[in-house]
Amino acid sequence: MAQFVDWDLAAATAGALSKSGPRVSYAEATDVVGDLRRLTEEAAGHVADYTGLRAQVSHPPVRVVDRRDWAAANIAGLREVITPLVGRLSGDKPPGVLTEAVGSRLTGVQAGTVLAYLSGRVLGQYEVFSAEPGQLLLVAPNIVEVERKLGADPRDFRLWVCLHEVTHRTQFTAVPWMRAYFLSEVQAFVDASSSGGEHLVERLRRGVSTLSDAVRDPESRTSVLDIVQTPAQRAVLDRLTALMTLLEGHAEFVMDGVGPQVIPSVERIRASFNRRREAGNPLEKAIRRLLGVDVKMRQYAEGRKFVHGVVERVGMDGFNSIFNSPLTLPRLSELGDPDVWVARVHGPAGTVPAAG
Repeated sequence: MAQFVDWDLAAATAGALSKSGPRVSYAEATDVVGDLRRLTEEAAGHVADYTGLRAQVSHPPVRVVDRRDWAAANIAGLREVITPLVGRLSGDKPPGVLTEAVGSRLTGVQAGTVLAYLSGRVLGQYEVFSAEPGQLLLVAPNIVEVERKLGADPRDFRLWVCLHEVTHRTQFTAVPWMRAYFLSEVQAFVDASSSGGEHLVERLRRGVSTLSDAVRDPESRTSVLDIVQTPAQRAVLDRLTALMTLLEGHAEFVMDGVGPQVIPSVERIRASFNRRREAGNPLEKAIRRLLGVDVKMRQYAEGRKFVHGVVERVGMDGFNSIFNSPLTLPRLSELGDPDVWVARVHGPAGTVPAAG
């Protein structure tokens, strides 16, 4: 079987390059961990009440991690999903043993470098690759670092972050088919990549190399779209972009809807965080550039606007029909026009709900 990446080397590289984060005492670290676990449970109640979505499966408790643990968890998840796909889809003419060994080690270093970089910027994540139903990760050093930079009230900022990430957990545990659908789309993208003359493993390696180059060179203009070569790949990428825009926009909508009710300083936090985001956060810029989102839409803003538009027209229950099946998910072209989605799913009679 062709070896895509030396995962052990990727983990070692990520661990070596990950920074430790802001200085905190042992007592402070213990308080942060306890706070985040407690606020996750509080956020879960708020999100369920606001959205009307209830988990259909049991989920493990939140994992409060440091940067190295976050990178390790993502490497384990990617390894679980990507290795079988590459093994099944690799071509009939694998490269030589020496070439393969060198290639997998190079990709391991590149993947570890990317994950080390991201580990210093991600506040939280619902990681779906490793096992059913997924796991909620909160990166404590990053949360503390950002709340300090923003001068935010720690309790308020931590609950604000938890509202966003718990919404993602709710999306994947209240909608039983969501995780399987997402993984099937990832598999479909890899399936589509296997057509054409270039060896699949080399194409995937080129994608990792593109990510690594972007991390090292913020001025790089390379996009993942430069790697997409077939109409089938573009179609899958459109569906994935639409899905991720919906999920991110929904999380933004929920945190902004719940926030004013339970977070006294939410307006200040949102304004400060938006300024930080707009100032050119390297992670956001890299993701938008690599996925081509700069050309199509900004996931957070456009997704939130779409969710708001749908809820305004058909209410929260009407919006939740978006999760009925993959067929009711918005198409990429519908994200800029909620009326089109409402007409397709609810029919022409879909209207603004009566007040009261």
